[in-house]
Amino acid sequence: MSQPLPAVRLASVRKSYGETLALRDVSLDIAQGGVIALLGPNGAGKTTTIKLLLGLAAPTSGTVSLFGADPRESRSRWNIGAMLQVGKVPETLRVREHIDLFRHYYPKPLPASEIYDAAGLRGLENRKFGDLSGGERQRALFALAISGDPQMLVLDEPTVGFDVQTRHNFWEQIRAFAARGRTVLLTTHYLEEADALADRIVVVDHGSVIADGTPGELKQQVAGRTLRCTTELTETQLRGIAGVRVIRFEHGNVELVASSVESVARELLSMDRALSNLEISSVQLEEAFLTLTHAEEVA
Repeated sequence: MSQPLPAVRLASVRKSYGETLALRDVSLDIAQGGVIALLGPNGAGKTTTIKLLLGLAAPTSGTVSLFGADPRESRSRWNIGAMLQVGKVPETLRVREHIDLFRHYYPKPLPASEIYDAAGLRGLENRKFGDLSGGERQRALFALAISGDPQMLVLDEPTVGFDVQTRHNFWEQIRAFAARGRTVLLTTHYLEEADALADRIVVVDHGSVIADGTPGELKQQVAGRTLRCTTELTETQLRGIAGVRVIRFEHGNVELVASSVESVARELLSMDRALSNLEISSVQLEEAFLTLTHAEEVA
């Protein structure tokens, strides 16, 4: 029995903008179904990857396929929906007018009633887009992205500006879409969002894939735990403690990721008798991400 085609396949993909190399020989397969988070610092190559998948750019070398076809072909575009940070829609059109327009772009769109329910837009059908709140606009853009009943959905920072409750409600909409056997590719700066939603996380940095696995597997790659405390020690002194991998200052406190937090804690207590608010916890996805991308890492 033959295996289904991957939703996405990048094979030895390089993408250059002049002298700038945005992607460096990236090879990546994404199976059909589930939520995949694409993470990385600014400038890591996430936006370039999305442009290639949407057929908005061509690789300098290598190949990109979407369900076995070139993303620039019209049949590929019927299979994918996107909710991007860039781009605008007319603000004078009503929500239902936008959805009716987008549905007609596709050969087998979702019924309008299903779109309203899936995006939480009931009661807003006759509201002009320009009169929507920030969260309502994001839900409307999500509705447009799913209008064609795509096999794959690309969400680029979809919950920016959401309050906590709205964000969690939106997560349920994403989960419901994926539960239908569809593929979701998510980029986000909210790492708790990736941790909560993603079945798989791909981390890119400087145009290369540097980590790939489940949230749990990525956390396991970073041996150690997190220590938080209030201390009078300077950054230079903290950097001198053996085993400290990451240092981060926040709201007057310091957060350390260390291979052996017990020995680090003993050293801290011996160096700073006034140390207080000491807490030790397991590494979270945020600490794993910072360590993997070498952000704020101790040299």
